Amino acid sequence: MIFTETKLKGAFIVDVKRIEDERGFFGRSWCKKEMEEHGLNSNVVQANVSFNHKKGTLRGMHFQINPYQETKLIRCTKGAIYDVIIDLRKDSPTYKQWIGVELTEDNFRMLYVPEDFAHGFITLKDNTAVTYQVTQFYTPGAEAGIRWNDPTLGIEWPIPVEVISAKDENHPNYTW
Repeated sequence: MIFTETKLKGAFIVDVKRIEDERGFFGRSWCKKEMEEHGLNSNVVQANVSFNHKKGTLRGMHFQINPYQETKLIRCTKGAIYDVIIDLRKDSPTYKQWIGVELTEDNFRMLYVPEDFAHGFITLKDNTAVTYQVTQFYTPGAEAGIRWNDPTLGIEWPIPVEVISAKDENHPNYTW
């Protein structure tokens, strides 16, 4: 696995280190030992799948509040997404900053999202599937969200939003 830290400290792009031959390639998409060697949380307790019918489907921006914060490892297994994370750590030098990363079925790239980050994505193709490995069990009373188009955050989505749930559309702007 190849770990590249982003401008948001503690958030990593994780690429598969490919061993290629005439058949294709082999690579590791998860290794507890390698995660821990990079100081990353490897305590995966749940794996989730999101399937999205239409290009332009937006999900986000989601996070869980204290003490239920979760670390996520996100990978697009079919189609393509533009994955966005926002640093919500008040003591961080990158507090309220965001990055976007294209994750596709072809690039096999993953995004490691630390605790206290909001996360969301927009699908770039129809019939897109995304997997999440998470370090905390989903806790309904601890879920929270930020409006996907909060003007103070200035997230630049690469395509128009075509499909969004009422819940995600009605998240508040970031105020704390």
